[in-house]
Amino acid sequence: MPLKRPVVLVVEDEMLIRMDAAGIVRGAGFEVLEAANAAAAIKILEVRDDIRVVFTDVDMPGSMDGLRLAAAVRGRWPPIELILTSGRQRPDARALPERARFLAKPYPSHDVAWALTELMAA
Repeated sequence: MPLKRPVVLVVEDEMLIRMDAAGIVRGAGFEVLEAANAAAAIKILEVRDDIRVVFTDVDMPGSMDGLRLAAAVRGRWPPIELILTSGRQRPDARALPERARFLAKPYPSHDVAWALTELMAA
């Protein structure tokens, strides 16, 4: 029986960027789930107990941006690791939840793979 790959939830409102991010995460050896916004991500998190990392854009429309999503994940699902990304802003480290990583867009695929590997080893 093959080993189960760790699951990463990619949250990105821009479809092409989400597809690219999902491809990078898959290429790094992870199973990928996708959500177009924070509300969809919360719905997925409420029914899945195998998600190890949420990889989310900060700048998303709707009632909750990526920073608020990350805070909600840290509050409700503390073991889940967080990677936040943005091409528009660089949040202050104090604005990020504990153990969260930040990658500026455009992010090289090897930076994403490295961050995911590092989080899995922690």
